[in-house]
Amino acid sequence: MTSRLPRFRSHDPKIGDRVVVRRRINDADPHWTDVIGHVIGLNPLVVRPQSVGGMPSTSDGIEIPDHQLEVVKILSPRTIRNSDIRAVEVATAKAFPGLANEWAGGWLMRAGDGITERSNSASPLGPTTGFDPVPMDEIEEFYAAHRLPVRLHIPERIGKPAHRVVSAEPDAWTLGPEILVMTRELEGLAPVALPEGLQFRVDEQPDDEWLGMYHFRGRALPPEALELLRTRIDGQMGFGRLLTSLGQTVAITRATITSAESRTFLGYSAVEVAPAYRRRGLGTALGARIQHWGADMGAGEAYLQVISRNEAGVGLYSKLGFTEHHRHRYAERTR
Repeated sequence: MTSRLPRFRSHDPKIGDRVVVRRRINDADPHWTDVIGHVIGLNPLVVRPQSVGGMPSTSDGIEIPDHQLEVVKILSPRTIRNSDIRAVEVATAKAFPGLANEWAGGWLMRAGDGITERSNSASPLGPTTGFDPVPMDEIEEFYAAHRLPVRLHIPERIGKPAHRVVSAEPDAWTLGPEILVMTRELEGLAPVALPEGLQFRVDEQPDDEWLGMYHFRGRALPPEALELLRTRIDGQMGFGRLLTSLGQTVAITRATITSAESRTFLGYSAVEVAPAYRRRGLGTALGARIQHWGADMGAGEAYLQVISRNEAGVGLYSKLGFTEHHRHRYAERTR
C-alpha cells in the first residue's frame, strides 16, 4: 500500500473564505476531486464553486461531508500565479543566502550555518522547476561536500517534483512544519503612531543588544548562526528596533530589500519583543513602521513567513494587512 504524506492544509475555514477542497470519493474514478470556491456553510462544509475569472459563482453550493474531506486549504482572495510564488521565493532566497551558493539546473543550493532551513536548503527557483526532474545527484553531492543533510525546500505548485521525490520514499524523509508565506502591497500605508516614550530606528548592522534578543523558533542561536543574519546579501538589509527614552532596545526585526521579476520586495523576520514589554502592541507598531521604511527604500510589496500553527503570529500579521500568498515546507533526508 502506498503511504501518503501530509499535504498543505489550512484549518477552520470561515464563511466567505476562498478555499480549495480535495475530497475522496471512494466509488468514483478517479477517487480524488477538487472544488475551488467560497465557503457558504459550515458543519457540514458547503462551498460555492468559483466561476471563470475567480469571482464567486451564483450556482448552488456543494455540500462536502466530513468523511470525504482530505485537504482544505484557504486561498488568497486574489489569484496567485506560479510566477508570483517564484518571485517571492527568489526575493526570499536573496535575503537569506548561504555561505556557499551553487546552482543545479533551476535549483539554488545553499549551505550556511547548518541550522536555519532558509540558508541550508535547495530551492526550486528556476522557471521550469515545477515541471523538470529534481537534480538529486547534484544536490546530494553538494550537501555531502559541505557535511550537511540534504534538505529540499518545497513551495506549493512550483515544488511538485520535489514533493514526488519525497513521496516516493516517505520513510527516508522528515517533513518540517508547514510555513505560511503572507504578503501585502505597500502603497497607501496609513500613518503610524508609536507608543508613548518609544523611538524607532533602523541600523545597517545589528549590535550585541539586537543579537541578544533574537531567537529562532523560541531558541537562542549560536554565534555562527547569528553571524549569518548580517552576512552580505543580494540587496539591502536593515535592523529595526524600538527603543525607550533611555536607549533600551525593547523590540527588534530584521528587514531586507531584494528584487525579483522586476519587482522590489520588503521582507521582514526575526520579530522579537522583550518579555517585560509584551502585550502592549509593540510588535504591531514595529511591523507597521518597518513597512514604511521598506516603502521609503523603494519596495512595492512586503512578505513574511510564519509557521501555520502560530495563531498569534498569523493574527498579528493579518492586523498589519498581510494575507496568505502560498505555503511551503522543508523535507530533510534522514537516511
